[in-house]
Amino acid sequence: MLSVREALTQLLDAVRPIQDSEVVNTLDANGRVLAFEQRSTIDVPSADNTSMDGYAVRASDCESGSATLHVAQRIPAGSLGDYLAPGTAARIFTGALVPPGADAVVMQEQCELVGDSVTVRHAPRPGEWIRRIGEDVSAGAVILPAGTRLRSQEMGLAASVGLATLPVLRRARVAVFFTGDELAMPGEPLKPGAIYNSNRYTLRALLENFGCEVTDFGIVPDSLEATRATLREAARGHDLIITSGGVSVGEEDHIKPAVEAEGKLNLWQIAVKPGKPLAFGEVASAFFIGLPGNPVSSFITFLLFVRPFLLRLQGATGPVEPRGYTMRADFALPKADRRNEFLRARVNAAGGLDLFPNQSSGVLTSTVWGDGLVDNPPGQAIAEGDLVRFIPFAELQH
Repeated sequence: MLSVREALTQLLDAVRPIQDSEVVNTLDANGRVLAFEQRSTIDVPSADNTSMDGYAVRASDCESGSATLHVAQRIPAGSLGDYLAPGTAARIFTGALVPPGADAVVMQEQCELVGDSVTVRHAPRPGEWIRRIGEDVSAGAVILPAGTRLRSQEMGLAASVGLATLPVLRRARVAVFFTGDELAMPGEPLKPGAIYNSNRYTLRALLENFGCEVTDFGIVPDSLEATRATLREAARGHDLIITSGGVSVGEEDHIKPAVEAEGKLNLWQIAVKPGKPLAFGEVASAFFIGLPGNPVSSFITFLLFVRPFLLRLQGATGPVEPRGYTMRADFALPKADRRNEFLRARVNAAGGLDLFPNQSSGVLTSTVWGDGLVDNPPGQAIAEGDLVRFIPFAELQH
């Protein structure tokens, strides 16, 4: 069996990132990937301004630590002040431009105003509470490199230098379908032996979270002919096909022969728990990834393998593997498994990790109860108090 690392490396090595780009309003760029680097055409701030409500002064006038100055002007944000003469102060508000002649701002809590005079009970240093021109961004500087996946903070940065539109790579087009005659949809009566198709809801939501354009082909009957026909249709106009179920080698598992008939396939046995079978290949010009049918296996293998593949496919150039954090296990796992286990756990009030009592691949409640996954290496038992690697779901779903 392949290790998790080996399987992920093979997946990422095979990616052909999307090249097509479009220009979108910066307000609509959340989650998109930049096609080209972006530079600022302005300095931010565009001029020296105050970061505090208070009084603009000459530092040399306030060296005594208790100087009384005439308040000669008032400068709200968006207004221009006059030259600040020696022995005077200017009432100034956060974001307002520092007037010529002033070289410091004293916060209002350190000042006492009586009539039109202010007593400054502080000896400021030159530059105190002043944001200098270009302190945040210099004109001409690269603010966002190509391949950046845009979040709220990147959108805000783009807006701060006046970028009303951004060039982004087009969204990944993903087709999904689900195999299994036992599957039923919520709202339908359950026949004997049937189960509701939870994977359809889980996987579609995950794909939408990653900004994909999703085409859902629904539940496909357990037959080779139906599976092949759906694969052909799904390959048209899509970058990736994802299926759930039918990737084993049983008589009713038709994914393997169907993909082999319509394209090419690597069927991997991966040393991962939950999970294990993962199919990867191509049908026409579309990539193909077949996930296990068990709900937790499908969810976790998506997070471990499909998520980084999708990020690379969409052109993201930064790290695609989630960050793990060293935390204390407040549980014991005395029996080691030969596979790399991903255990559903949550953070307790003492700052340690509790383990969900049932780690079966069919227990979807564990994914709702948990805060993330303990990444436990093959052959590793865990004693209470051991330090383990914990990957929050927040790291795996963005």
